[in-house]
Order: sequence, then structure tokens, then C-alpha cells
Amino acid sequence: MDFSDTIGISASGMRVQSARLRIAAENLANEETTGSTPGADPYRRKTITFKDEVDAATGVSTVKVKEIGRDPSDFQLKYDPSHPAADEKGYVKMPNVNSMVEIMDTHDAQHSYEANLNTMQITRSMLTRSINLMKN
Repeated sequence: MDFSDTIGISASGMRVQSARLRIAAENLANEETTGSTPGADPYRRKTITFKDEVDAATGVSTVKVKEIGRDPSDFQLKYDPSHPAADEKGYVKMPNVNSMVEIMDTHDAQHSYEANLNTMQITRSMLTRSINLMKN
């Protein structure tokens, strides 16, 4: 494995963690987004899964986004008869977003992103040192 492979692996890790952060941010932004008509479904939490992919040219394994899906868990009901999306009993379906889960996911994604960034920076530093040694 050479320096460019290492940088490519780190870059793929940073890309998927960026996507993971975007999904969590979207979920948090829609934590209170309900339907607009009686009985309508609210925002459904998005999920993200990853897969390993081997680059045929280099034989190096990288990570990619496999799928952006929807969380099938049940919606919570909130009693608010004045809401436009309230059913005949006065209940509104609320999104299946748990802010604590999303915040923990953003922290985990941030740490993974930083680890990949550090690996990339160390590899770049090693490459620079190797070039400087060859000059002398």
C-alpha cells in the first residue's frame, strides 16, 4: 500500500461521515415536522448504512454509502386538538426522531471524521518527509 492508497481510504471515510452528519442534521431539523392534514404522516427519520467496496484497480478496500433509508419505527402521538394534522380524537402523529440519538450519532460521526482527517494529515506529513529525504 502506498501513500495515495492511504489518503484515498481516509478520504472515503471522510465522505461517508459527512453524509452521516447531513442525515443527522436533517433529522434534527425535522424533529417537529408534522403532517399538514388530519391523520397525515409526519417526517420519518432517515437512516444511513455503509458498505465496503474494493477498488479493482488498486485492490484497496474503501467505504461507501450503501443506502439512505427510512426508520420504520412507530410515530409518537401528541394530544393537540387545535393542530391542523390532529385526528378526530385530537392526536397528532409526531416524527420518530429522538434528538439524543441524533446528537450521539453526530458526535460519533465527528470523531470518525477527525480520525480520518488525522490519518490523512499524518500520511501527507510522511510523504513530505520522504520527498525531503530524497532531495538530500
